[in-house]
Amino acid sequence: MTRHEMTFNGRMLPTARPSGMWRGVVMSLVMAGLTGCSIIDEDLSDCVEEEKEEVTYELTLVTNFTTEIETKLNPETDKDIAEVLREHLSRIFTDFAHDVDLSFYDTQGDSVRLHHDQHIMDANQATYTLTLPRHNYMHLAVANILDNQLVNLADDGRCHPSQLRQTERDTIDSHTTGLFTARQPMNVLEGVNQKFEVRLYMANCAAALLLDPRNSQQMDNIRVYSTGFATGFNICDSTFQYVQEPPLVRTATLVGKESGQRCYCSVNFPSKRETAPTRTIIETLEPFLAQPSEEALWEFRVYVPQDDGTITETILRIKEPLSAGQLKIIKCWIGEHGAVITKNSEVSTSVTLDWKEGLHIET
Repeated sequence: MTRHEMTFNGRMLPTARPSGMWRGVVMSLVMAGLTGCSIIDEDLSDCVEEEKEEVTYELTLVTNFTTEIETKLNPETDKDIAEVLREHLSRIFTDFAHDVDLSFYDTQGDSVRLHHDQHIMDANQATYTLTLPRHNYMHLAVANILDNQLVNLADDGRCHPSQLRQTERDTIDSHTTGLFTARQPMNVLEGVNQKFEVRLYMANCAAALLLDPRNSQQMDNIRVYSTGFATGFNICDSTFQYVQEPPLVRTATLVGKESGQRCYCSVNFPSKRETAPTRTIIETLEPFLAQPSEEALWEFRVYVPQDDGTITETILRIKEPLSAGQLKIIKCWIGEHGAVITKNSEVSTSVTLDWKEGLHIET
């Protein structure tokens, strides 16, 4: 019986440290060795031996979460809303794994799943016992899927169709957990000490609209949505799926007790990027640095009710992509007639006074 040691290791380059933070959740799996054939069998040609395997997983968070809050929010005037935002996103940008789903697929033919295992961790470390025959596998792993009511694991009986699929509606709520995935070829051999390095990346992200009331009294009953994001994620090739008319994502309303500022936050899949198919973040010196697109990539839509009973709609179109693992904060204020104004040069706005439900204006 042979022991193979495989390490799934996700860590950023040292020079990437200013881009954000990273921490690890380590999960160790011990695959107990069994023999699938009796020693009294005379014909062992069909015998598939199962090896004892020790596999270490490391779940790593690569994000600009802390950096974005510290650079975009003033430590004095925005202190209270920054604290509320941190607390609200604490379950999203976290190194804590509640549940894990592990699939091992055949690399030949229809890439069917040969072994499947699920565990509740609820801790930073956990050890499990599994058995795997010697084989050449493609391994896919997903963390924190059980408590996310908007996203489910679909078509996972085969490797290539396996995906994270979002609820299909015109308007949806935000994701409720930070989702992590991994993919790694695993050729389990006999008599060889092996190490496999796999990085687990975050698959969703967050957008926050910080709205300063200034002199406006029209802060009650404001509705804010975000849109322009992916609706699914192909786990094996680490690419996102987009539709022509993406759903509106409802934001959560956060209020600063002292400043009176409102922050409207959504958690969702990433936006498109101007070049190349959008994938999970690849480890680089500046993983969230991207050139603005010539076209808007995603939007905030803000609806401000007026005293005369009308509603003012402002659409903020953002040219900078929103990537997996990223938090993006847009600062604005309410101006005349309920219009939302920003100084961000990468954000264009259009305003519709006396907006009516169902009205769509091309600009």
